[in-house]
Amino acid sequence: MTYFLVTFVFMAVVIAIMAIGVIFGRRAIKGSCGGAANGADCVCVEKCDKRKKMEAEAHLNQG
Repeated sequence: MTYFLVTFVFMAVVIAIMAIGVIFGRRAIKGSCGGAANGADCVCVEKCDKRKKMEAEAHLNQG
């Protein structure tokens, strides 16, 4: 039971620290579209620079 309580408190502290970062205006944690495999669709609202570059290069190589 002690291990459970220590783990629970530790996780609560980590989540609280992340929430404080978001509250004070830091950007939310998010993934990157640039790491997607070739041909995979990007699900981001706005594509990152790396993904835009990959798509431009693929478009140039096609024709």
